[in-house]
Amino acid sequence: MKFAQPYSDLREFIAALEQNGKLLRVQREINKDTELHPLVRWQFRGLKEDDRKAFLFESVTDSKKRKYSTPVLVGGLAGSAAIYCLGLKCRPEEVADRWIYAMDHPLQPEIVSHGPVMEEIHRGEDLLRHGGFEEFPIPISTPGFDNGPYITAGHWITKDPETGQRNVGNYRGLIKAPGRSGIMSGTPQDLSRHWEKCRQRGIPLEAAIAIGTVPAVSYAATQKVPPTMDELALAGGLVGEPIRLVKCQTVDLEVPATAEIVFEGIIPTSYLEEEGPFGESMGYVDPRTLSPVFELTCVMHRKSPTWVSIISQVTPSESSKIKAMGMATLIHRYLQQKGFPSVLEVSLMEPLVNLRPYVVVRMKKRDDQDPWKAMDAVLAYGDRVGKLVIAVDEDINPHDPIAVTWAITHRSQPHKDIKTVENRPFGATPIGIVATHPSSRYDNMESSLLIDATRKADFPPISLPRKEYMERARAIWEEIGLPKLEPQVPWHGYFLGFWPAELEEEGRLAAQGEYDKVGKQLESTRVPVGEGETLKSTREKWGRTHTGRAE
Repeated sequence: MKFAQPYSDLREFIAALEQNGKLLRVQREINKDTELHPLVRWQFRGLKEDDRKAFLFESVTDSKKRKYSTPVLVGGLAGSAAIYCLGLKCRPEEVADRWIYAMDHPLQPEIVSHGPVMEEIHRGEDLLRHGGFEEFPIPISTPGFDNGPYITAGHWITKDPETGQRNVGNYRGLIKAPGRSGIMSGTPQDLSRHWEKCRQRGIPLEAAIAIGTVPAVSYAATQKVPPTMDELALAGGLVGEPIRLVKCQTVDLEVPATAEIVFEGIIPTSYLEEEGPFGESMGYVDPRTLSPVFELTCVMHRKSPTWVSIISQVTPSESSKIKAMGMATLIHRYLQQKGFPSVLEVSLMEPLVNLRPYVVVRMKKRDDQDPWKAMDAVLAYGDRVGKLVIAVDEDINPHDPIAVTWAITHRSQPHKDIKTVENRPFGATPIGIVATHPSSRYDNMESSLLIDATRKADFPPISLPRKEYMERARAIWEEIGLPKLEPQVPWHGYFLGFWPAELEEEGRLAAQGEYDKVGKQLESTRVPVGEGETLKSTREKWGRTHTGRAE
């Protein structure tokens, strides 16, 4: 696979965003606690995706009138598909291939002795002299609901205490004090497994949080991959070059050498502490959860660093986009490896819902059991994927909710094509949060709904003009200067197996203007209406004609 020269650091990527018209510099003073995220949120609620940009806030304050010298980047990783593709230096149609290649060809990171992230180091007696976490303008994501600033684009690096296997995951972290934050990793997550193994050994879990890495590291950190896959090696595979790492100062971990900021510390395993609320990507606020705590031991950062924040909450959002660009490909790859070459594509229906719950599998099925087996395999993928899983035929656009609903409506029979799977983990929906609340009428158990919306018989053609006529009409459309078209599938009629030769001939004659010939042919289909018969009874009497049409 051919790769362009990857970005050396976040700053080079920010310059590329600006050169490509995808960066908006905000020099007006902005309050990080009440104004910053709401301003960026408007582009997800009021603009088309192609018009979204990355925001770089250069004059940041807080509600206590403190002014920060550190700028804040929001929407810079995946404000849109175009921004994401710029992060990988590839075209949209190449993203899936990049992910497949990277999973098959991870590049182990390269350890170097020194990197820009080490330009300033605060540790020991100097640890909190600059403010610790409070040195940086960490925004409040959901003003009015969140109870403090949250690290949202923090890539948490830990190692399995048994195997030494590294994991990089993107988790939220509530700032609780200059040297203390929360960490909400959820279960099942690799960091949570590492924490549990350390708890059994009676030791804390060492961790490092990298902020402002090259985009590929962010893209790898936000995806669910097997525990044996090092996300930093995966990031190297995405860009065709090893990620350079430096050793931490106070913990036995390595971090990206060109990161803007790195926090080092330990996560005690002897206690938990309440964390939250936080406006989640499921589209609801997650009130509060008992979670581990991160205790700061060292801060490393570049001179004049840039803080990076991801905008989440109601979809569409940067959070949903950054996962959507790779997750569907990873699930597709998983299904292929599990023996489903019939699966052509997987869609997570972004931005309709928060990714994981709504999965559509487009397939050219081998038999009527194939869709059920494929949907069961989706549930086995893990990461709480699949509350609603729908299998559709190869001619259905799995990214279009209207097309998928059309397939469900016209190609399935609910009494035989719908299955409920119980005892599923609560996923990215609010039901798991409220199930035990006194007001709840929900069961404290989640389930998944599987729908086979594939055809089980030959169907008549799609009721649109045949392709050649639509193509001719489009040429005329463009010739007379009508607005630019964005064709939606299906945009022409096509055969689905049920169409007798004589109906094919009648359509050909009609297009040639030979309507009288068709009329004469139809005279031969006359049937008598008996005395006392009705239209309905006559049709029932004669049933279907040899063309298969009800008469």
